[in-house]
Amino acid sequence: MKPTSKDSSWTMNLPVFSAKPKHDSYDVVIIGGATMGACTAWFLVSNPDFKGRVLIVEPDPTFSKAQTGASNNCMRQQFANPINVKIGQYAAEFVRNFRENLGGDPQVPNLSIRNFGYLYLSDNPALTKVLERDQSVQADCGAGTEMVTAQEIASEYPFYNLDDIEAGSLNTVDEGYYNAPLMVEWLIKKSIENGVDYVQNKVTGITREGNKVTGITLETGEQIAAGSIVNASGTRAGLVADMAGLKLDIQSKRRYTFIFRAKEPLPRDLPLTIDPTGVHFRQFGDDYLVGCPPLGEDATVDVEDFSAEATIWEDKVHPIIANRIPQFKEVDVIDYWIGHYDFNTFDYNVVIGPHDEVSNFHFTNGSSGHGSQQGPAVGRGVAEQIIYGAFRSMDLTPFLYERFAKGERVIERAVI
Repeated sequence: MKPTSKDSSWTMNLPVFSAKPKHDSYDVVIIGGATMGACTAWFLVSNPDFKGRVLIVEPDPTFSKAQTGASNNCMRQQFANPINVKIGQYAAEFVRNFRENLGGDPQVPNLSIRNFGYLYLSDNPALTKVLERDQSVQADCGAGTEMVTAQEIASEYPFYNLDDIEAGSLNTVDEGYYNAPLMVEWLIKKSIENGVDYVQNKVTGITREGNKVTGITLETGEQIAAGSIVNASGTRAGLVADMAGLKLDIQSKRRYTFIFRAKEPLPRDLPLTIDPTGVHFRQFGDDYLVGCPPLGEDATVDVEDFSAEATIWEDKVHPIIANRIPQFKEVDVIDYWIGHYDFNTFDYNVVIGPHDEVSNFHFTNGSSGHGSQQGPAVGRGVAEQIIYGAFRSMDLTPFLYERFAKGERVIERAVI
């Protein structure tokens, strides 16, 4: 199902994609055209040092089963690793200056961030120490996160039940909501204007000669030569890597989103509140959004499995939000949907190419639920690797594929 609340713009106005490419060879072939693919394509063709042709292969331009289509459109810097804080800061800058960053075309919309903020709640000393450590990391990066006491939270947000809460971390600077699907829509439009060939098709095979990939086979039978291949396939990234004889353990995990209307709305915007139970909720237009993992085990599911646990609202979600905010005892669910996170269970961080042995196969995978805001930095970084063979704007070296062989985990704790 798709949301109906006025806070969102989920119907993309995209040009019709051809089923077949215009050429039989491309300098870069990107498999997957949603957030990661669209960002990578834009940073390639908008770079004056890139003179090649780019093909994006996307089987479903509605993105109905992609993470982009199910995005909760969030923006934050509250992470445990400095590199993720910096990625979040760049995402905020990219969105705030979206029209300028896409070349100044007045047709490009001005995007904005609705800064109701993120509030992590702690109900025990151990979690408070973790939040304090993370806040220090964020502050060192220039983020506006502050530790707050339960009394300070109650003073600012009197609608919470804080009987079990001892502290929290709060940031209202460049943290909140933005229209991620609209960002992707215009990245696609401007990339096509700059020569990117988008096709609605499916990659069924990847050819490889030794330590180089050389091309793809499409479902319609065409064989397309490729100078480089970018895996931007979300939860299907492991399947795409398999086609090239490469290993990538990306697991698809179910996430629920509910939109609800309160009989008695709150007097001010609700920050994106991360309850100690792991359930999170925030403002959504004049209504509210709540998201959470499954009721039972957070198991890996098939990429096509969007089935729901029938009683998750009654048994898990509503009791938690009604306990935390008593005004939410009387609410009506007006929409819901199920999406998948592309989990990199090695360290819950994105995997960026190139492959350590097949040097022209690049990754943009495993962002573990952060793809909509990490797309700009990842896409720019992958484009720089393809053009220059190195990162230039931001050092994303800790996220290279080679860390698997080295056993160098860059654990991200702040995964919702």
